[in-house]
Amino acid sequence: MDLHSKIYVAGHRGMVGSAIVSNLKSKGFNNIIERTSSELNLINQQEVADFFEKEKPEYVFLAAAKVGGIVANNTYRADFIYENLMIQNNVIHNSYKNGVKKLMFLGSSCIYPKLAPQPLTENSLLTGLLEETNEPYAIAKIAGIKMCDSYRAQYGCNFVSVMPTNLYGLNDNYDLQNSHVLPALLRKFHEAKINNEPSVTVWGSGTPLREFLHATDMADACVFLMQNYDDEGFVNIGSGVEISIKDLAYLVKNIVGFNGEVVFDTSKPDGTPRKLMDVTKLSKMGWHYKISLEEGIKAVYAQKFNQ
Repeated sequence: MDLHSKIYVAGHRGMVGSAIVSNLKSKGFNNIIERTSSELNLINQQEVADFFEKEKPEYVFLAAAKVGGIVANNTYRADFIYENLMIQNNVIHNSYKNGVKKLMFLGSSCIYPKLAPQPLTENSLLTGLLEETNEPYAIAKIAGIKMCDSYRAQYGCNFVSVMPTNLYGLNDNYDLQNSHVLPALLRKFHEAKINNEPSVTVWGSGTPLREFLHATDMADACVFLMQNYDDEGFVNIGSGVEISIKDLAYLVKNIVGFNGEVVFDTSKPDGTPRKLMDVTKLSKMGWHYKISLEEGIKAVYAQKFNQ
């Protein structure tokens, strides 16, 4: 990409998409195409075909997706598989039809088998059963990776895929029914502090281990790989550092300044017991994360809740 390349960021108002746009602009890229979902419905095949035919983007970041936490994934299983497959199919196929020079597809670490050896290496894909609660979403994302590789194999398209770990940052989803664990904890502890509640209940046992990466770092890695990675397969993006949900809850508690008790509801699901990304492949290319978890949570809390 050069600074005048025509770049389409699908999902530019989401947490990752908006961070990618900010990163590109900070580096001087000045020809970025953005469309809201009301302007361009990526689930609609004809709308996407018309958009690509008219705009002819040279580079595409496919960061648009239907996303959510355990409850949303398990409740809206049909929505998650249908909408994500349609978005991917439409954008990837029309990128091929209109001669896009390079496309980057953003997957998710939940594509890995539930009990895959840790840390998760790229070659662990499809070696075991998926986590049941988010299986439809994961299958859609696996299909996206394989679609990029298939268009590369058959048509010679330079379509690449990246697998982010758990992300957090500005423009995250804080809905308690549909959000991921970190924004949900931030909102729970903040509201408990404001309402002087005696305790906060956290789902599960607190024992699962999770890795987190700030969306700003994720975006920087995506732009780095768009300029430096041109192979089949995919690249894990993460920090390589993990924390238990229990320790995360107490970290958020301290950052928010909540003085009550933390209660773990073991009747609720834990999800995957451990999910740490092996980032050796990315590290060897010369990219490393910059924002520590504590620093990142403090910044997000200040931005979201004006604290």
